[in-house]
Amino acid sequence: MKDSNSKEIDSITSEKEINIDNFSRDELLEMLSKMILIRNAEYKIAKGREFGLVGGPVHLGVGQEAIPVGISQYLNNQDKVFGAHRSHSHILSLGIDLKSFFSEILAKSSGISKGMGGSMHLFGGSVGFCGSVPIVGGTVPLAVGTALASKLKEEKVVSISYLGDGAIEEGIVHESLNFARINNCPVIFVVENNLFSSHLNIKLRQPKKLTYRFAKANDIESKVLDGNNLTSICKTGKEFIRRCRDGEGPFFIEALTYRWFGHVDWREDIDVGINRSADDLKYWKKRDPILRLKKSLLKENYFGENHLINLEKDIQKDIDNAWVDALGESSPEWNESLDYVFKSNYK
Repeated sequence: MKDSNSKEIDSITSEKEINIDNFSRDELLEMLSKMILIRNAEYKIAKGREFGLVGGPVHLGVGQEAIPVGISQYLNNQDKVFGAHRSHSHILSLGIDLKSFFSEILAKSSGISKGMGGSMHLFGGSVGFCGSVPIVGGTVPLAVGTALASKLKEEKVVSISYLGDGAIEEGIVHESLNFARINNCPVIFVVENNLFSSHLNIKLRQPKKLTYRFAKANDIESKVLDGNNLTSICKTGKEFIRRCRDGEGPFFIEALTYRWFGHVDWREDIDVGINRSADDLKYWKKRDPILRLKKSLLKENYFGENHLINLEKDIQKDIDNAWVDALGESSPEWNESLDYVFKSNYK
């Protein structure tokens, strides 16, 4: 039983080039660079985890890069973005310093959470990233809270709540959807539906593979998109963000995608996942969001192949340098956890 070749998925996703009309060369170059940076940074982390340089679990989102890059393109540093446990792409797409990001993953004092949080506890106030946590669905009500605050303060600040198809099954998410709609909060729920909650296929958890029906149940306007089509994400993200700033909201985006690695760490997990097979992975790799954008750029003569090759080399050099610099940073002392994690005067 495979999901990859179902009519429902085939009707929404594609392996074809994407439509880049109405996007400038510079804008596309910027977004392509971000996607390559996110992917190659995650490959670096995967190797670091495999060879023991990274302690603790890391949840990689390789294959899902188009979603946060398309959304982040229209945000500013005053907006509030909340992630979950698979949030490397969310904070990198907002432009966080790469060395500080790697330092956090490597548990160094110079990390963005002072090396105390690691992969799943990221924070980047300077770029509007309000945090990621491993508690499934835990940040969704927080995003609604910041959206309500911005509405009461009459600001034009938008909150983004990233969640997966597994989180949609948490009760707090449904309370959040209802509360956001009742109070017309300027928040956009972005469901990265990669069809799996940990190792369990959505087909074995839900009567339908798509989750937007929960938005409809709460009278929230929604769109279901090919999450591997960058410009499709951009168009809807731009519209919903503008309308939130104009006092509308909430909105709900469901972006169909697939993660190339398994639930956690560097393995593909095609042997332990339920209904996750080598054929499924091959099917989705043909829908690679980066490859599809590259094909479109080459077809429309925006760039030559050499330009793209040199672009990737430059990005990889930046990643390698940031990784080496982060490895050379010092680790926090054990007693520093009393300053940042535990309360030292607790009685």
